[in-house]
Amino acid sequence: MIRIQVDMGKCQHYGQCVFEAPETFRLNDDDRLEYEREANEADREKLEAAADVCPMQAITLLD
Repeated sequence: MIRIQVDMGKCQHYGQCVFEAPETFRLNDDDRLEYEREANEADREKLEAAADVCPMQAITLLD
């Protein structure tokens, strides 16, 4: 399992992570980021892409 942390103090809710890993990240009706706290190892590539594309570098993946 991969644990996911988003520093909501840094996150500006641009939603770039949603394009890379929509199974994990989503914008709610108020355009605020929501996300799953854990994901399967099979999703690692998408999660790493989401973390890389985040303009605020707010996403951390933990093994």
